[in-house]
Amino acid sequence: MTSTASKILPARIFALSAIVLSSVLVFAGKHFVMPAANPAKTYPAHDEHANEGVTLALDPYDMADKASIFSVRYNDAGFMPIFVVITNDGNQPISLVDAEPELVTHDRTKIPRATEDDIYRRIAREPSGPSANPLPWPKKAKGTINPKVQEEVQDAQFAAKAVEPRSTQSGFMFFDVSGISAPLAGANFYLTGVRNVKGNELMYFEVPLEKYLSAPAQSEPGK
Repeated sequence: MTSTASKILPARIFALSAIVLSSVLVFAGKHFVMPAANPAKTYPAHDEHANEGVTLALDPYDMADKASIFSVRYNDAGFMPIFVVITNDGNQPISLVDAEPELVTHDRTKIPRATEDDIYRRIAREPSGPSANPLPWPKKAKGTINPKVQEEVQDAQFAAKAVEPRSTQSGFMFFDVSGISAPLAGANFYLTGVRNVKGNELMYFEVPLEKYLSAPAQSEPGK
């Protein structure tokens, strides 16, 4: 090997390693950011209870461009992430402690909200085989979840237990739609167990997902 070649080869290896390392650091540094919630009435798919001053809205993250806020392709794993927004325009708080969400498909299949453990089990990966990458990246043990992914799942969850007067709460609920080719078509979302300050249950909420599918793109919040 000539002297010139011996100098160029290490330089190329160093440059390649730097590119790989920077790519990994960028991915590792990606942090989930919850979308800003608009008032529930502004979303195409919503159910307003005018007498009670409460509105429920849904914004499914079924398209790749919207789902890019996540580091995991939940849709590919069989989950439908739905951004749930609840606005309380009343003068008293409402309780969500006993709230039960449910997605009902066009053929009446009832799908409860997936738990964090449900999601972890689905996206856990088998340990990888020998890698051709010259850098000694640590292997992930079978059935374990990347801490960054676990943090994302936890941060994305709709976790509010109440909605104060004149305020909005939001977050994601995930539903296992694996094996369903068009899970939103003809589907309905139900939310029961919402209670007022006296403990009385409000009338259940029902949101047809066709409202989302048939809405013009420009009518979505932020468009």
